[in-house]
Amino acid sequence: MSILAAERQQQILERLGRDGRVLAAALAQAFSTSEDTIRRDLRDLAERGLCRRVYGGALPVSPASASILVRVGEAIDRKAALGRALAALVAPGSFIFIDSGSTNLAAAKAFPGGLRVTAATHDPAIATALLAKPEVAVWLIGGRIDPHIGAALGGRTLGDVEALRPDLAFLGVCALDPVGGIAAFDPEDAEIKRAILRNSRRVAAAVLNEKLETSAPFAVGSAESLDTVVLEAGAAEPVARAFAERGVNVRRAQPAQAG
Repeated sequence: MSILAAERQQQILERLGRDGRVLAAALAQAFSTSEDTIRRDLRDLAERGLCRRVYGGALPVSPASASILVRVGEAIDRKAALGRALAALVAPGSFIFIDSGSTNLAAAKAFPGGLRVTAATHDPAIATALLAKPEVAVWLIGGRIDPHIGAALGGRTLGDVEALRPDLAFLGVCALDPVGGIAAFDPEDAEIKRAILRNSRRVAAAVLNEKLETSAPFAVGSAESLDTVVLEAGAAEPVARAFAERGVNVRRAQPAQAG
């Protein structure tokens, strides 16, 4: 790689970190070069794991690729706030599917006492949390437990999920962008999530700020496939507006009151 190309790619990464996305046409104009040259730069950066290419440009790679054992100990208070906002969406008497993930685990823990619902999940930790709620009927979907994801994956699990028709599903999100959509890091996990989107009457997802305007290797669905997205209280207003413009109901999680 030439020094000029290396400098240009470094500046592209700086713009990506600052702006949350880059467009090939705008970069070509800014660097007085061709879009083909910029596309080669983006391809090279993507091959090095430094960005994720999308139509017309690139997004940052989501930081949410750590194992569940790491993620459950991160941003605990922020996830608890998101979890409370998700739990507030549950109607008495409904059938809920809860996808894997540490934020969805926080939602399961936040189910209010006395809420009578049926809840299905393929995540043993979420099933265990729900067992502490005596009024919740819990269905645990089996299969091979992936130690990184923390939930059952594979053909048997997918078949059982495909047979469900939840009133509401909480989708675990690895990366979410209003334009680029929902993405995951594991192909089997992405299959489960696509089945949830297909078969649920309504789908909600709660997202940490650092997962917004990012991407991951395996596409799950468009942002418009979500009925509700729960954002943190401090999430950028332009991002919230972009979801709303696509017909997604936007809610903001509020931190717990002190005292």
